Amino acid sequence: MIKACIFDLDGVIVDTARYHFLAWKRLAAELGIPFTEADNERLKGVSRLRSMEILLELGHITMARDEQERLANKKNGWFVEYVERMTPAEIFPGVPALLQDLRRRGQLIGLASSSKNAPRVIELLGLAQAFDAIVDGTMIVHTKPDPEIFLLAARTLNVAPHQCVVFEDAEAGVESALAAGMACIGIGSKEQLPLADRVLPATGAFDPAMLATLDVRQPRATP
Repeated sequence: MIKACIFDLDGVIVDTARYHFLAWKRLAAELGIPFTEADNERLKGVSRLRSMEILLELGHITMARDEQERLANKKNGWFVEYVERMTPAEIFPGVPALLQDLRRRGQLIGLASSSKNAPRVIELLGLAQAFDAIVDGTMIVHTKPDPEIFLLAARTLNVAPHQCVVFEDAEAGVESALAAGMACIGIGSKEQLPLADRVLPATGAFDPAMLATLDVRQPRATP
């Protein structure tokens, strides 16, 4: 039986991805690197520094680690400026009602986002009280597709991994959920997320009755 629903943030609850894109594109322009929305897809679900490495790879630029960190932090400053203007009106349609319905059905609800800004975004959206646990990029060592973030979310919720379902829009996130031994609902297209257990065009399209139809993973072996 599924006991907990764990949501990614970007692209699942709200479109903060467009703010990331604007900030990365701004940095890319400073560095003279062409940067498209297709390039931005490679940055979804990975850490800030790994995103910086990918950007430099696109521009065939070599840079010292401390300079990479400085520029990544500069980009994050721009991103924070953008998200501070966010309002609850930017939450994807149907998401607040889905969270309420899941809670009425007794489901625990978690947020697992690689973004270090996730708690602030959730606060701005007025959704902080909707989650029983919030795990963000400040709390993990390894980013997706490593399963660490989802395993930590399950521990925080006091639920076994095989009793969780994850909502993800990025390939790395789907891989992370599956590696954690969890079911996964992909948000997007089957072409983009072929490994997900089920794929929906939007988070709000999920019917909680689907929880009973998901194949529960076998419990992970204890190390």
